[in-house]
Amino acid sequence: MNAKTNHLEIEIGKDKIGDHCPPYIIAELSANHNGSLDRALEIVEKAAETGVNAIKIQTYTADTMTLDLKENEFLIKDPKSLWYGKSLYELYDQAHTPWEWHKPIFDLCKDLGLTFFSTPFDATAVNFLEEMNVPAYKIASFENTDLPLVQKVAATGKPIFISTGMANLAELYETVQKAWDYGCKDLVLLKCTSTYPASPEDSNIATIPHLKNLFPVQVGLSDHTLGIGVPVAAVTLGATVIEKHFTLSRSDEGLDSAFSLEPDEMKKLVEETKQAWLSLGKIQYGSTDKEKASLQFRRSIYIVNDIKKGEKLSKDNLRCIRPGLGLPTKYFERVIGKRAVCDLKRGTPLNWHHFG
Repeated sequence: MNAKTNHLEIEIGKDKIGDHCPPYIIAELSANHNGSLDRALEIVEKAAETGVNAIKIQTYTADTMTLDLKENEFLIKDPKSLWYGKSLYELYDQAHTPWEWHKPIFDLCKDLGLTFFSTPFDATAVNFLEEMNVPAYKIASFENTDLPLVQKVAATGKPIFISTGMANLAELYETVQKAWDYGCKDLVLLKCTSTYPASPEDSNIATIPHLKNLFPVQVGLSDHTLGIGVPVAAVTLGATVIEKHFTLSRSDEGLDSAFSLEPDEMKKLVEETKQAWLSLGKIQYGSTDKEKASLQFRRSIYIVNDIKKGEKLSKDNLRCIRPGLGLPTKYFERVIGKRAVCDLKRGTPLNWHHFG
């Protein structure tokens, strides 16, 4: 495919995304505002305290998403769904973030040093977000095959995060190529399982290094599992971005609360993903600078009973013990039977000049 982006790092606001940068953490507000702008702003404030890099919202209305029908395929009929019994229109009408809220949320993010961007679901949302001069865009997993939308977003020239969701490889190639063809130079693919919540067993994060091999782009994880284990593991596989839904409290029972992190959990996510990233380091064997002092605690050959000059070294007067100041233990059989050239006291580390 015609690769038009191969940046080692992507800059968004004051932050960078890349293998040599700490994981870029996105807190997804989604429907956790529960219909209250005050709550939305409080979520932003709490998110800032956790150390995340960005706040992401979603820009749509029920009318730009679907039809106001309560029958057939317009009803959520899966009893396992968090939204069972609702019509699609009802769900989106309840979940959407009113467009007049975008500016106060954006302004607060700016005041708190957070990057603010959104997921547009149609061209009118892109136009609206462009008026706000958002620094980046997200393409949701259900929209990643909506090529006209991908084209519209790519034409802004701004960085794009695309959730992989249910897209097969052919669809992903088509989507990525469309983004490149229409001006996107900075692209992040987010491995995503489009179930809510998702299970670790269905997360298949082994796909992350595979995506990194297939596409010359940054790769991360948009995660709907409970807890932080999966995103921490994703970082060890090369994820440079983690997106998680965020709420003040799951007990508030918002539409997305069941698979959202609370403030203390998000703070832990920020901390532990950074630790996981730091632990990757480089391929390294032998002692590090900090380990060199520990070399003395290896085993080595020591005199364990006094030896007179001319006496043979034997298994009765030599042993392999700690510390490691004597000859390496690999020479133990080789020195047996040699004669001491001087008196050797118990507790002396054996060295080459002690025998002949």
